[in-house]
Amino acid sequence: MAEAENVPVRCPVCRREHLYAPPVHPCPCGAPVAPPLLRGGIPVRIHRRVWADSWVTVRCAACGRYDEWPRPELACPCGALLRLPLAPGGPHVPGASPSGPPAAPAAVPDPAGPPAPRGTAARTTARERPAFRPLTIRTARDAVAAAARYLGWLGFERVRTTPGTRPASGVDLRGPEVLARVDPTTSPVAPAAVETLWLHGLNESAVAVCFALAGYTPEARRRADGLRLPLFVMDLTGTPQPVNDAARDLVRTGAAH
Repeated sequence: MAEAENVPVRCPVCRREHLYAPPVHPCPCGAPVAPPLLRGGIPVRIHRRVWADSWVTVRCAACGRYDEWPRPELACPCGALLRLPLAPGGPHVPGASPSGPPAAPAAVPDPAGPPAPRGTAARTTARERPAFRPLTIRTARDAVAAAARYLGWLGFERVRTTPGTRPASGVDLRGPEVLARVDPTTSPVAPAAVETLWLHGLNESAVAVCFALAGYTPEARRRADGLRLPLFVMDLTGTPQPVNDAARDLVRTGAAH
């Protein structure tokens, strides 16, 4: 699938400049579709996510079909979650009704690849891994599935959803070497959730990882930094982005077997 042109984005909070690669979505006709970004536009900080405002209706230039796709977002390392402005007059029609159900995500092979030989240590470094194939998030269950796919891409094996409704522990995903919390709510994750997740990882001798759609409070980020607990924020394209150094280290080294 073709890639959209990268766009420079400056965070209005810390003034850091990023080069943002807009997500490209697959229209059922097979053509790539990307919400057109306003080059030079000022992004808006998201303080509290509103689900209805997180989508935009985009028209496919090839077949004319309208579908709803996630609005482009960027998680700045300073902690700000940004919504990027769309270009006026582009092939997006806010408020329009899609012409049919959203396309199902394409089948993706196991990104973790074959397991390492028994008795050896291996890490799936970023250089060795293929490009991550995200899963569009439309429901809370999609968020958990997207996080599970990402953990598999990092090299964690046999990651499974915790059976039943969400347990009081807040642990949504488990594997032999990892456990994860996936927060799909519209409120930032609080410090207590970070501390609880870290304790579960400590008790089970597993890597504890946290994913969130609405980010983290400043206190939660500071607590996670002190505990070296990886924090990721996910946009509705299903692409996790590392928030702290522990998460960036995990992306760089991958899972150890």
